[in-house]
Amino acid sequence: MTAPTGEQTGYGSWPSPIDAATAAAHDGNPEFVGVVGDEVWWTEPRPAEAGRRALIRRRPDGTEECPLPAPWNVRSRVIEYGGTPWAGAIVDGAPLIVFVHHGDQRLYAFRPDEPQTAPRPLTPLSAVGGGLRWADLALHPGRGEVWAVLEEFTGERPTDVRRLPAAVPLDGAAAADRAAVRELAAVTHRFVTGPRLSADGRQAVWLAWDHPRMPWDGTELRIADLDPATGTLRDARTLIGGPEESVAQAEWAADGTLLAATDRTGWWNVHRVDPATGEAVGLCPREEEFAGPLWKLGYRWFAPLDHGPVAVLHGVGAPRLGLLDPATGQLTDAAGHWTEWAPALAVAGPRVIGIAASARTSFEVVELDASTGAIRAIGAAHHDTVDPAYVPEAVHRVFNGPGGREVHAHIYPPRNPHASATGPAPYAVWVHGGPTSRTAMVLDLEIAYFTSRGIGVAEVDYGGSTGYGRAYRNRLRAQWGVVDVEDCAAVAGGLVAEGAADPARLAIRGGSAGGWTSAAALTSTGTYACGTVLYPVLDLTGWSKNGDETHDFESQYLESLIGPVDEVPDRYRERSPVSHGDRITVPFLLLQGLDDVICPPVQCERFLAAVAGRGIPHAYLTFPGESHGFRRLDTMVTALEAELSLYGQVFGFTPTGVPVLELTT
Repeated sequence: MTAPTGEQTGYGSWPSPIDAATAAAHDGNPEFVGVVGDEVWWTEPRPAEAGRRALIRRRPDGTEECPLPAPWNVRSRVIEYGGTPWAGAIVDGAPLIVFVHHGDQRLYAFRPDEPQTAPRPLTPLSAVGGGLRWADLALHPGRGEVWAVLEEFTGERPTDVRRLPAAVPLDGAAAADRAAVRELAAVTHRFVTGPRLSADGRQAVWLAWDHPRMPWDGTELRIADLDPATGTLRDARTLIGGPEESVAQAEWAADGTLLAATDRTGWWNVHRVDPATGEAVGLCPREEEFAGPLWKLGYRWFAPLDHGPVAVLHGVGAPRLGLLDPATGQLTDAAGHWTEWAPALAVAGPRVIGIAASARTSFEVVELDASTGAIRAIGAAHHDTVDPAYVPEAVHRVFNGPGGREVHAHIYPPRNPHASATGPAPYAVWVHGGPTSRTAMVLDLEIAYFTSRGIGVAEVDYGGSTGYGRAYRNRLRAQWGVVDVEDCAAVAGGLVAEGAADPARLAIRGGSAGGWTSAAALTSTGTYACGTVLYPVLDLTGWSKNGDETHDFESQYLESLIGPVDEVPDRYRERSPVSHGDRITVPFLLLQGLDDVICPPVQCERFLAAVAGRGIPHAYLTFPGESHGFRRLDTMVTALEAELSLYGQVFGFTPTGVPVLELTT
C-alpha cells in the first residue's frame, strides 16, 4: 500500500493508508492453540467469510492449511462466550479431530488426511434452547470418547439449563441418540469446566460454581474417583475454593502432582494441591497474577511440561511467559519481544506453544523450546500489513483517580509520518468490556485507524479490571456505573491537564460492559463531546435476574456489581442510562447486533425511546446476523466509518472517503 504524501495540519483529517476494510479484515486473534502429534492447530477469525472461526493446521514443515472450508465454523456457545471448541490426537497413525460447529452446536469428528470424507456428527440436535452445547473438549482415544462440558437447555427461558461433565462416544452412537451420551457426574453446581483426568486414569478434577458468583468471585476445585466399572466419576468432593476464593485453572502434572491457580492470597498464584487433604502450597508466591478471569471454559494460563517445569503466564497488568521450577520456585522468563500473552498455553515434550503480541505486533502463534530457550513466531501474524510508521507509540500510564487511587491506562497518541498538528489532540476514551477484564497493549489496527488520522486513544483499566490483584478487581463491587465512570474521566482529565488532549474534543467509546460505562458517562457527566456505544447494557432492571433479558451465565452478575436487586431495586433504576434520557446533551452513535442474546436490542430500543423528542443528534445502526461482538467484515467496516464520521461532525473535520453518518434528532 502506497503511503500518502503531503502534510495535513487538522487532527482527524490526516491521510492514512489504514482504511476501515484493512482494520476490519485483521480484527480478532487466534485462539485455542493445541498440539496434535508434531503439528500445531488453532482457531482464527475469518471476517470476510461471514465472521466464522476457521481451524488452522500447521504441519512440521511450516506450511499452514485450513482443512475445514466455509461454512464450517469452529466455535462453541456454552455460556454464550464459549470455550475450547476442538480437540485432537493421533489415532491409528493419523490425526483425529473433534470439533464444535457453531451453526448447530453439534460435535463432529473428521480425519484431515481424508479430505474426501465429510465430518460426521457425534451428538444429536435438540429441539429446546438451540441444541445441546459442548465446550472444553478433551479427547481420550483409549477410552473411545471425548470428554466435555455439556450444556443442555430444558425449557424456553435462558436460565432453563443444566451443565455437567459428559462423555461422548467417538463411534457416533450418540449422533441420533441422546441416551448414548454418558453423564460423568451428577449435576451439583450451576457451572462447571471440563474434567481433567490424572495421568494414571484414576481421578479427575474440574471447577464448579453457582449463582450469584462469577468465576472470578469464587469457585470450587472438585475431585472425584473414576469408577472403572461404570466409567463415571464417583465420590465427588471439594478440595479448595469457596465464595471468596477463585480457582481459575487446575491441571495434573505428569508425575501425578495436582496444580491449581487460586487467588487465596489476593493474587492468582499457582499452588500444589494435595488430592487427599486439599492442602495448598504456593509454588512461587508473588503479588502478580498467574491467571485471570474465566470468560471462556478451557483457558490455560499454565501448563506442566513432562520433564518437570511448568510454563506459566505471570505479571501485573500484562502477562509474560516464564518457566517455573515447581521444586525450587525459581521463575525464568522467556526471551523475545512479546509483552502480552493470551491464556492459551499448550505443551508437547519440551515445546511450549502460546499466542502472544506486543505494542508493535499483533497476536501470533509462538513456540518456545524449553530445553534451549529458543523462541520464535510460527503463525497467524498480520503486523506487516501496514507501514509501522503509522502505528501509535503506546505507553502504559498510571493516573490519579478520586481519593488518590491509582487508575491504569494505555495511551495511544496520534501518529502519522506525513502529517502533524500543534496543540492538544482530540482523544477517544475506550472502555473495555467485562467489566471484569482488562485491555491489552498490543498492535490493534482499529486503534491505528484513528490514531493515524490524528485522534488519540486512551484505553482505561478502571477499578474492577483484572491483572492488578483482587483488591483492585473488587473496587467495582456495588459500584458499577460509579467507579468505572470516575476512572475514565480521571484519565481523560489527566490527558487534558498535561496538554495532550483537547477538553472540547473528547469522546467515549465502548462495547458490552464498556457500552454501559460509555452511556452512563454520557448521562451523568459533561466530560465528553460525543460517544459511541456498542451492544450495551442500558437497563439494569431488565438485565437483572428478575428481568430475563440476558443469558444464564451473567444473569446474576449484577448482584455483585450493583447489589442484590431484591434489596436495592431503586439503585438499579437510578444507575441505568435508560432512566436518564433527559440528561444526555451530546451526539451519540448506537451500534447493535440483532441476534445478540447477551445484550439484546430491546435495551437500545428502550434507551432511544427515553431520548426521543429531545433534539439530540444520534444514529442507531443495527446488523442482522451479528450477535455479541461484531465478527463480519462489512459490519465492522460500517461501524468504524460511522464512528469516524461522528467524530468528524462533532470535532469539526471532514474524513476523506468515509460516508457521512446521518444523525437524526
